[in-house]
Amino acid sequence: MNQTTDPHALLYGTTLSPDEAKSLTAKLLSSCDDGELYLQFLASESFAFDDGRLKTADYSRDSGFGLRGVSGEMTGFAHANELSAAAIARAGETLRLLDPTSRPFAAPPQRSNRHLYTADSPLDAVPFAEKVALLEKIDAVARAKDPRVAQVTASLSASWSAIEIVRPDGFVARDIRPLVRLNIAIVAEANGRRERGSFGMGGRYLYDRLFDEGQWMRGIDEAVRQALVNLDSVAAPAGETTVLLGPGWPGVLLHEAIGHGLEGDFNRKGTSAFSGRIGERVAAPGVTVVDDGSIAERRGSLSIDDEGTPTRETVLIEDGVLKGYMQDRLNARLMGVEATGNGRRENYQHAPMPRMTNTFMRGGDDDPAELLSRVKDGIYATAFGGGQVDIVSGKFVFACTEAYKVEKGKIVAPIKGATLIGDGPSVLTRVSGIGNDLALDEGVGVCGKGGQSVPAGVGQPTLLIDGLTVGGTG
Repeated sequence: MNQTTDPHALLYGTTLSPDEAKSLTAKLLSSCDDGELYLQFLASESFAFDDGRLKTADYSRDSGFGLRGVSGEMTGFAHANELSAAAIARAGETLRLLDPTSRPFAAPPQRSNRHLYTADSPLDAVPFAEKVALLEKIDAVARAKDPRVAQVTASLSASWSAIEIVRPDGFVARDIRPLVRLNIAIVAEANGRRERGSFGMGGRYLYDRLFDEGQWMRGIDEAVRQALVNLDSVAAPAGETTVLLGPGWPGVLLHEAIGHGLEGDFNRKGTSAFSGRIGERVAAPGVTVVDDGSIAERRGSLSIDDEGTPTRETVLIEDGVLKGYMQDRLNARLMGVEATGNGRRENYQHAPMPRMTNTFMRGGDDDPAELLSRVKDGIYATAFGGGQVDIVSGKFVFACTEAYKVEKGKIVAPIKGATLIGDGPSVLTRVSGIGNDLALDEGVGVCGKGGQSVPAGVGQPTLLIDGLTVGGTG
């Protein structure tokens, strides 16, 4: 069934009209500093092909609202999966617990007609049978690539969301958001040993890109290559050593170790390792880190954030000096700065908070091959799996899913079991080389914070870091 791209048709009906939404919001938030009514319709689907057959095929639809009122530092929030005037009125009772304010209501976000992605639904453009057939084809092609391929898992997912943000001052903002993703995981087996490789891609566009044969073939080749490389891996060495990070996805280390520490709420509360350090040198010269939610069709991009603020490029660290933080409206107001378009929420059931969009380090002038030649004894890490970070200290632990031992400027062997251990602030100061090969990730990032998950992007050039601790098995 084809979806309309008119938000009114999805969000309003016999139980709620646009005029009712505006009048209710004005009435219920009349004694607040800030806030909004957030309406959402969401359709999503996912397919998983494993062990040669379709294991899951899920489809869901959801709609609802979140009503938020802000008074000083206090937030009142209520939500329901019912788009009706009666439900919104009941939710407004929650806001009575807030202290009434005599301050004027906060100014609305800047209006924007920018559209960073299509409003069409990816769920409707490709028939069900074709989606299953693609996964079958990926399974067959991957198994034919090499006799050592023992298992193939392929998954496809998409979502399509229409939102409307209504404020009591008459401001209304709308956005329609597509999102697609393809993942391929390979298990290779030889001589009784099994190792994994994986690859994923996606973004805010339609399925047609993922169905392009050149794209999914590239995904198969990369996943099989990584699995076969790991079959030949040796135990990773342990200790403090020089680390060369590859471009693109390894930026997830910066996202976790540094990015969360640059979000406004942690800094307003003084709990970040970067709190109160605006204008100070926090990184080596040449290190520039930005968050940019305005890049067309990227997974972490939004035309407007979930408070209605247009997204933009925000320079966080420039040439090693801390310049600013990522802000939602609440923390920006309390810190006396501008909102940066980083107010994000998982869905209507959650209040917004400062979150990253696409966070990456800009490229430098160094030749990546020359950076490798500088590594006399160290490791070269090109892919990461899971990691953990402590926001207060910035300490992190990351597992490498593809890494190599480097001796005298040459890659000598793939290694297994390497984990990178350190803390974000000191890692930035130990950057001694920045490649000219900036790359963003392929579009698979998911960021968790405060019980909410949102799509996010990462990126970086090849980075040479002196003296990072490696936890190994050798």
